[in-house]
Amino acid sequence: MEWLKVSVDYGIIGLLIMLSIAAVAIAIERHLLYRRIRIEDFAEKKALELELTEKLHLIATIGSNAPYIGLLGTVLGIMLTFYSIGNEGFMDTCKIMVGLSLALKATAVGLGVAIPSVVLYNLLLRRAKVLIMKWELKNAREGI
Repeated sequence: MEWLKVSVDYGIIGLLIMLSIAAVAIAIERHLLYRRIRIEDFAEKKALELELTEKLHLIATIGSNAPYIGLLGTVLGIMLTFYSIGNEGFMDTCKIMVGLSLALKATAVGLGVAIPSVVLYNLLLRRAKVLIMKWELKNAREGI
């Protein structure tokens, strides 16, 4: 069952770190786009919406699924602990605590990825809505 410990440590937590990097990279790319976009260049509202909301779903998906991936690590860590207890019979409490801390570490990392991802998604979505409203106001004044 040592492979399970390695899976939780490097597999689950590694995946969560990669997802965190992806969410931050997408958020930075979207933020830079929002800073340089010119709403005057868009004749249609739908084209502007498509441009502004592109890739936002990825950040939302990461934010909503990271806790579940962390929970998977928690379940695997607890399974590992119970398996070790069952195999060895009486066990030192230090070994039990190590297994449980591994499980809780996966949960903490999952939440550490999810919370910033959801915050970034909400901030970017708000910025996109503001730009769309500015386009609507500008085009309402021009009679389009």
